[in-house]
Amino acid sequence: MKKGISVLLLALMVMAAFAVPAMAADKTVKIDGSSTVYPITEAVAEEFQKMNKDVKVTVGISGTGGGFKKFCRAETDISDASRPILKKEIDVCKENNVEYIELPVAYDGLAVLVNPKNTWVKSFTVADLKKMWEPAAQGKVMTWKDVRPEWPDAKMKLFGPGADSGTFDYFTEAINGKSKASRGDFTASEDDNVLVQGIAGDKNAMGYFGLAYYEENKGKLKVVPVINPMGKEITPSLQTVMDGTYAPLSRPLFIYVSKKGLEKPEVKAFVEYYLKNAAKLSKDVKYVPLPANAYKLATERYTKRKTGSMFGGEEKVGMKIEDLMKLEEKKK
Repeated sequence: MKKGISVLLLALMVMAAFAVPAMAADKTVKIDGSSTVYPITEAVAEEFQKMNKDVKVTVGISGTGGGFKKFCRAETDISDASRPILKKEIDVCKENNVEYIELPVAYDGLAVLVNPKNTWVKSFTVADLKKMWEPAAQGKVMTWKDVRPEWPDAKMKLFGPGADSGTFDYFTEAINGKSKASRGDFTASEDDNVLVQGIAGDKNAMGYFGLAYYEENKGKLKVVPVINPMGKEITPSLQTVMDGTYAPLSRPLFIYVSKKGLEKPEVKAFVEYYLKNAAKLSKDVKYVPLPANAYKLATERYTKRKTGSMFGGEEKVGMKIEDLMKLEEKKK
C-alpha cells in the first residue's frame, strides 16, 4: 500500500514539474504591426517584463496593414498602428467578431531625407513632394531637374516604406491626397534600416520614414524642412510635431487592444502599464508624447472598454488627436 502511495506521489510530482512551465508559457502577450510604433511598444515590453518575469511579450513588425491582418483574425492581442484602422480592416474584424479598443499612445512626424552630400535641396514644398511621389510621376519625373529646373540633371534614387506600412499610407494621404496612391518605381521596404542605408549610400537619393528613426541615424542622413500650409519652413522636431506646425506630416500613433484579449490578466496588466508609462517611454525612444489630457481621455476610453474607432475607417490628416477625442466625448 505504501509503495502504491509513493508511486502515486512521484507521478503527481512529475506532472506538477511539467505543469509549471506550461502555465508560464501561457502567459504571453502577442503584439504585431507597425515598425514605427515598435520602438515604443518594445520599450514598454522590456520594462513590463522586468517586473513580470513570468510573462512573455512578443512584438512583431509586419507593418500596420500586416498587423491588422493578424489582429482581425484574432491571432494577436494588440496591434501597433501608425494610422487608424481602415474600413476594410474594420469589416474583417467584424466578420471575425474581433472587438477592439483604439488607444493613441504618442505622436510622430514623418521625416523627409536626402543624402548629406546633397547641397541643392534646402526645403520641400508639398507640391515638390507630390510631383516626386504621385502615381503620374512614374517613368516621367526621374531627375532632380524634373522637380525644379534649378536642381541638377541627375537621376533620383527614391526610398520609402512598403505598401503594408502605415507610414506609406499616411504619407500618400497627406501628400498625394489618397492613401496608397504612389509611384511604384522606388525601393520599398518595411525595414527602416534598408531605407537608411539606401539614402546614405547615394548622393542623389531621397526618401521618408518616421522622425524617431532619423533621430537614431542623424550622422548618416540630412533632414529636409517642409513648407507647411501657413507658408513657413518647418524642420521636424519634438516641439514642431507637438505644437502642430510641422504639417501635414505629423500624426498620432496607436495600439489597438482586443477586448477578448483583455480577459487574460497579463494582457490587461500590460495595457494598463502601457497607458501609465507611454508618455515617458515614448520620449525615451525619441517620440513625441501626447498632451496629458489625451492620455487621460485614452485611459477613460480603456476603462470604459469603449470599442470601435474614432476615425470612421478613414485617415484624418492634420487633426490633433486630443481635439478628435474631445469631439467624441461631446457626442455622448
